[in-house]
Amino acid sequence: MLFVKRNLFRDIHVGAETVKFKLNSSLDLSEKRGKMLKGKIAIVTGGSKGIGKGIADKLSKEGAKVIVLDLEKAKTKYSVICDVSKFDEVQKVILDIGKKFGRIDILVNNAGIYPFQNLREMNEKDWDRAIDIDLKSVFNCSKAVLGFMGKGGKIVNISSIAGSRVGFSGLTHYCSAKAGIIGFTRAAALELASKGINVNAIAPGLIITPGVLKGLDKKGIEGTIGMVPLKRAGQPEDIANAAAFLASSDADYITGETIVVDGGWTTS
Repeated sequence: MLFVKRNLFRDIHVGAETVKFKLNSSLDLSEKRGKMLKGKIAIVTGGSKGIGKGIADKLSKEGAKVIVLDLEKAKTKYSVICDVSKFDEVQKVILDIGKKFGRIDILVNNAGIYPFQNLREMNEKDWDRAIDIDLKSVFNCSKAVLGFMGKGGKIVNISSIAGSRVGFSGLTHYCSAKAGIIGFTRAAALELASKGINVNAIAPGLIITPGVLKGLDKKGIEGTIGMVPLKRAGQPEDIANAAAFLASSDADYITGETIVVDGGWTTS
């Protein structure tokens, strides 16, 4: 194994004073980074397909034991049928998970729906269903894991540019829920900081999933890609990479933030 011994110092200016800061004197040039989530216990909601599946696969690849909560069985080692919009059901399921594994290190609140429907045609049941699945589930799951999550715990909420930057016609319920997730993220981050728990969100742009392919035709997708500076649609892996980062110790000093992953769409 190759090491380079150096006496490295850097001057750090703090006000009027200069502090000499010693850097790591041994640099291992051949060491490869290991799995960033090795041994972690993670829950991913809505992880049987689309973005959720991409996140579950990525966290597993990075060494975490991933439990997927969804209305349908996921193709993963640990999968539990659970309606995350139901408070009592979530509390029971997560209590069982916490007891089985002894702790919960990571929660990714990903479950969501986006049925296109104009406001004039939307009824209370339609509104409540979207809010319950997209927003209430974030509260349900976050509250449930707190009894098993200690210092170093990470909560990652999947919002959307529809909640942070833009609005979409026919999705008033979805946009409202996703904006609510961002507000929840900020407030929860402040409350849980003293416990050493980080809470952050991701706002995806156009990501090719079964739901998007169902809601948009080829012309609609191509038209949207035309507004993206990187000139491509995102893939679930793009969101999964951001989620894995926020779930890792690399993000220990980040909390209350929403990371936009949209290929530059909302900056253009």
